[in-house]
Amino acid sequence: MIFEIVILAMIAAFLGLRLYSVLGQRAEHEEESIPTRFDPTKQVAPPPAAPKNEDGAQAETNVREFPGVMPAVERGVREISAADRRFEIIGFLEGAKAAYGMVLEAFWNGDRETLKELCDDDVYQSFDSAITMREEAGETLDNTLIRIEEAVIDRASLDGTMARVAVRFVADIAAVTRDKNGNMIAGSLDDAIETRDVWTFMRDVNSANPNWLLDETDEG
Repeated sequence: MIFEIVILAMIAAFLGLRLYSVLGQRAEHEEESIPTRFDPTKQVAPPPAAPKNEDGAQAETNVREFPGVMPAVERGVREISAADRRFEIIGFLEGAKAAYGMVLEAFWNGDRETLKELCDDDVYQSFDSAITMREEAGETLDNTLIRIEEAVIDRASLDGTMARVAVRFVADIAAVTRDKNGNMIAGSLDDAIETRDVWTFMRDVNSANPNWLLDETDEG
């Protein structure tokens, strides 16, 4: 009897792990986690080696070393990857999406401290000036990032030891502006607006600090 109970418990545990793996993968796609910093150091398994022909030569395959990267920017990505072995496409884009949400939230909330940590001086000054104007007008933003529909690398370059990667974001944002009395004066929380931005992140590949800073913002 005890042996049967143990077997049943093992079967139940196995089924539970299988169910968790399926639901867990689904949850990862439906909800994005947001780290506290843009630190894309998480490593993923390298692509499988190309199969070899009978004579031992490596056969041609359609497997790309940098999946999802356009040929026009692949050279820059390769240069950055060669200079910084921690650079990895999937981890970088996940970090970029997290940074996009964090910077927007900080700007909307007037959180200058967070903006100063995530942006270089020029970008921070632009955000700071806009926040100051909003404060002087007595206005507040009640915005919500609904989802990031797309995040792809638009440009990549290595200038000496300074790496710069531009990411094109397509996102849905519900935007509302309120006056000093809390009355809505612009926007709508019911209708999300598609926003297109190109943000450039930079990092010195020789720096011990793994974090990337927001170097430039443009409309996409």
